[in-house]
Amino acid sequence: MAIQNKTSIFKKIFNFGPLILLYISVMNEFDLNYFDYKYFSFNFPFILIYYWSLKRIQTLSYGYIFIAGLFNDVVIGFPLGVSGLTYLLICGFAAYLRNITLRSNLFNEWLFFLFTILVVTAINYLMLITFFSIEVNYYEIAANILFTFILYYIFSYIFEGYQKLFFRGQAND
Repeated sequence: MAIQNKTSIFKKIFNFGPLILLYISVMNEFDLNYFDYKYFSFNFPFILIYYWSLKRIQTLSYGYIFIAGLFNDVVIGFPLGVSGLTYLLICGFAAYLRNITLRSNLFNEWLFFLFTILVVTAINYLMLITFFSIEVNYYEIAANILFTFILYYIFSYIFEGYQKLFFRGQAND
């Protein structure tokens, strides 16, 4: 009985793994600029939100995602709600792809992810430039989009392994 309770506690903790990782990444503003590479950065929350919204939305509900966006706004100094709206737009694109797709294909998901981050980043920075007069470095944004796009492919395999390991036998929807 005690072994079963320990197993269920660990299983519940690992069920919240993507959510915990999301909050750690938005609080840390994870973009690998700690290594002082000028243009190497990627938006890990975009990858995390897109993948889990596409595969298992019950793992990261929309409310938690929006609150994570509010935390991200506070950490990076954006006006409140901008990142939350951006994250919810990513969820919307992932939900659209999930609803129109019969069979999951990583290549198609990856290409749609590129379209998603292009549109969402354009809306995000258009909003920041128009309403809040924030200066934008377009080379950094382009590099961030490129590396985010490339690294989605790698992280999707990591998340797929995590999903197979900890969500085995659970229904997706």
